[in-house]
Amino acid sequence: MTLEIRPLTEADVPRLAQILEATVASGGSVHFMDPVPPGAAAAYWSGAVADPGRIVLGAFADGTLQGTVTLWLDTPPNQPFRGEIWKLMVHPDARGQGLARALMREAEQLAAKHGRTLLNLDTATEGGASELYESLGWTRAGVIPDYAYKPQGGLVGTAIYYKAVG
Repeated sequence: MTLEIRPLTEADVPRLAQILEATVASGGSVHFMDPVPPGAAAAYWSGAVADPGRIVLGAFADGTLQGTVTLWLDTPPNQPFRGEIWKLMVHPDARGQGLARALMREAEQLAAKHGRTLLNLDTATEGGASELYESLGWTRAGVIPDYAYKPQGGLVGTAIYYKAVG
């Protein structure tokens, strides 16, 4: 498999929408309920790739966009050293190939290049990516129970993580 990770543009929005919809349908807790309303995923990604405060990265496996992660850099004036990781997703058909790990490593390196020394993220306590984040050196700060609805209903907690970078 050849792997390329690069920032995404409006041209990538249709595939990003497919990845988000498939992630939600498979139980991924990424702020959307199942089924995702028509047009909602594309609208979200159009706004995300156009936002100058975000860098949306994509993982291309053999030329096909299969995963994404967003690095949010538009922090308040008293936190210019901090960034956040949002919406790490790999299409269910492409999981288990190291795409999420590669995306996270690239996001961390990119954050450091932008002068960030601290990153944070949150992930669902059920079916989230806690094991991946911990294997990459992220520290679990705590859990907020009953934080959000699962895509198919029922409450799920969120685990908060942080990592020093750069």
